[in-house]
This record gives sequence, C-alpha cells and structure tokens, in this order.
Amino acid sequence: MASPAPLIAPREGLAEALKKALGQDMIAHVFAVGEDSITVRRDAIAGVMVQLRDVLEYQQLMEIAGVDYPDRPERFEVVYHLLSVTKNHRLRVRVSTDEATPVPTIVPVWPVAGWLEREVFDMYGVLFSGNPDLRRILTDYGFQGHPQRKDFPLTGYIELRYSEEDKRVVYEPVRLAQDFRNFDFMSPWEGADYILPGDEKAGGTGEAPGKGAPSPMTAEAVKKADEAKASPPPTPKTTDKAAQTGAGTKANAKAAKASPDGAKATAASKAKTPATAKAEKTPAKPKAPAKPRKPKGGDA
Repeated sequence: MASPAPLIAPREGLAEALKKALGQDMIAHVFAVGEDSITVRRDAIAGVMVQLRDVLEYQQLMEIAGVDYPDRPERFEVVYHLLSVTKNHRLRVRVSTDEATPVPTIVPVWPVAGWLEREVFDMYGVLFSGNPDLRRILTDYGFQGHPQRKDFPLTGYIELRYSEEDKRVVYEPVRLAQDFRNFDFMSPWEGADYILPGDEKAGGTGEAPGKGAPSPMTAEAVKKADEAKASPPPTPKTTDKAAQTGAGTKANAKAAKASPDGAKATAASKAKTPATAKAEKTPAKPKAPAKPRKPKGGDA
C-alpha cells in the first residue's frame, strides 16, 4: 500500500552515514513505508541531535510528539521529526522513557524545542531535564492528570464553568447526567431478543426468500400472533324488531305476552291523546290579516 504522505526520495547511503556519525548511541534503524526511523539512547539525545544537524544536514526540528504504550516498562516514546532542507529528506528519531525518568532537553540545539517539550509534558507527563520553562501549555492552571495518556478517562475528572452566583469560573467534579458507558452494542442485524417489524417476512413464512435476522419466534407463532391481533367481527343488532328488547330471548317472549288486565301492548307511535284526536278532526281556519296601526300624534 502506498503512503498517503507526499513521496520523498530515499537518501542513499543514509544507514552507513548514521552508523558512522552516531556509533553506539543508535540502537536501531528502520526503513518502512518510504520513511527512515532511528531509535537512540535517551541520555545521548542532545549529542545525537548535534550530529544530525551539523554532520548529516538535518537543519530543522519540525515536531516533537509523544506516544503512550501502557504495557511497556518504559511506556512513553518521545518522537522527534527532523527535516533536511538541502537533502530534501525527513528523519524520525525516537527515545523511550517512563513517568519518573527525565529526557535531556534539546533547547540548546533548537530553541523552538522549548514549546514542543512543554506540550509533551502537558499531554503525557514526560519530564525534560534542562528545559528553562517546563510548565503546562495547553490545559488550564491547576489541571490534574495528562489527557493523552491511554488510562486517562475520556470525561476527565473535573470540569469548569462560569458561575452566575459567584461571578467567576469555578471547578467542579464531573457529573454525568446519564451513564454513557452502559451502551447496548447488540446490533439488530446480528440478532436481537425482540422481533423487529418486518422480521416475519424475511424468511420461513414463504412470503420472501432469505434468512433475515434471527427471531425467537417461529413462522407459525408469528401467524398466530397476527391472527390474535386482528379486530373481532362486528356484533349483530338485537333490536331490529319491536318485540326484541335487547335483553335476550326470555325478555323478548315476556314482552310479547298480554298484560294481566287483558290489554295488549300498543306501539308508542300509534297511541294518540284525546287532544291530538280532536285536533285532527277539526279543520284549521285561516287566520285574518292584522289591521295596520295608526301612529300616535296625528297624521304623519
């Protein structure tokens, strides 16, 4: 696989030149992905940088980075990136250390290293002996811990905010509104304990080919569940006729019988009061038109 970085032509004879210039101070030299990396002794880093600058013509210090390997006895690596302007070549220099052992500073070789070493100290906690101003450079004053360490929690330990009551910035312990660490990593495509909509059509029912997501219910069980969820048939009416009371067969039979005094049930719509019968027999007389009223106080 080609390197995503811009291609740099390899420097011929670099391995022999490094061995001659550094000698026993160089522990290893690796050429991989078109890049040269060397590992040197920690105590000799300042002298190695002088040799690389003056003899091998690596004039510029581009970056100092830190790497954390918690499983190693010396868990930290300090990585220096050098650039040769005249040779158009880059070189990576590595030294290893732990939490308590300092790395000699290279500020006398490249003054810009002062800021870069402070950044590695702030993020990883690596100490640099001889640095004239080894303070935190990215985190706030009073910050505890080193954020780039692998064992540093993502949420940190404390948080700061502006308090309207105190009219200043205050520090408080981290309080999570909910537990972000308890997350269900079960994907529905890998199989879940519940039935997702459409699983019954994925396979086994004859409706569509394919295996689909695994389901704890069989095809027959899914069909029975669908039938059980269907709406019940409509209830027939029981009072379509006058004899039907809606209270059942016995109540209907009792309502059809005559009353004890011999009278029979008469439909309410057919029963008429005496006033209603008289009004139907008497024809309605037309009403005379009302006479106009004269206004008071004489003629208009």
